[in-house]
Amino acid sequence: MIWHYAAVLASGITVGFLGGLFGKGGSAIATPLLSLAGIPGFIAVAAPLPATVPGTFIATVQYRKAMLLDKQIVQWSIAFGVPATIVGSYVTRFTGSAPLLIITGVMILMFGASFLFFPKETHNKPVVYAETPEQRSLFWKCKLVLISVGIGLISGLLANSGGFLLAPTYARILNQPIKKAFACSLAVSIFLAIPGTIVHAYLGHIDWSVTAVLALGSVPCSSLGARVAIKANAGRLERWYGLALTILGVFFLFSVCTKSGLI
Repeated sequence: MIWHYAAVLASGITVGFLGGLFGKGGSAIATPLLSLAGIPGFIAVAAPLPATVPGTFIATVQYRKAMLLDKQIVQWSIAFGVPATIVGSYVTRFTGSAPLLIITGVMILMFGASFLFFPKETHNKPVVYAETPEQRSLFWKCKLVLISVGIGLISGLLANSGGFLLAPTYARILNQPIKKAFACSLAVSIFLAIPGTIVHAYLGHIDWSVTAVLALGSVPCSSLGARVAIKANAGRLERWYGLALTILGVFFLFSVCTKSGLI
């Protein structure tokens, strides 16, 4: 039992640092790590959701101090994403845990490969920054609404705070610089995690002892990860982001498919 919780604590430390570093609430990282540590399916999916909220808030404060938050993106994402998250969370009562874990792994892998092999910010290529809020077109705002609703649904379905999807879509689809995408992703993830936590707790998907140990490891390291990201070179940061997600996605899918008897 001691070694079991030691693995959860180590997962929390990893989740906290990488969550702050890459602008993620951390659920997408925590789920595969907990699964590899032997935590049952639905608990591995849902328990990280409330555990990542305090660490995410601490990391967001660091990004806010660096003037990297975009209020329009954050406010619109919360307004349209939270209701969608509630709907997605409720739908999980009609699904099994294996499909949720496989979907999580596939999406992690796809985004990881995208940032690793097709980075937007490089040393030799200038970054084209997004428009100011006053200059943004109706088309841009429609994209923001669609992203918010779509990721809200997926976040609820996967018991995830959405950071692993929000950051890449903000960077790629809304043309945000990578550090600003991370900052906005963290801020929105806090609010997307709350309704999902309530619904999954009601459905009995959360093991609060696992959540507590995970939070114990993640909270202190979240601020450190955010400070490292803020000071890092944007081009290198994007490559690190892609590499971390790609490796995690490969190992996670291999583990899930092995346990499910698919390979």
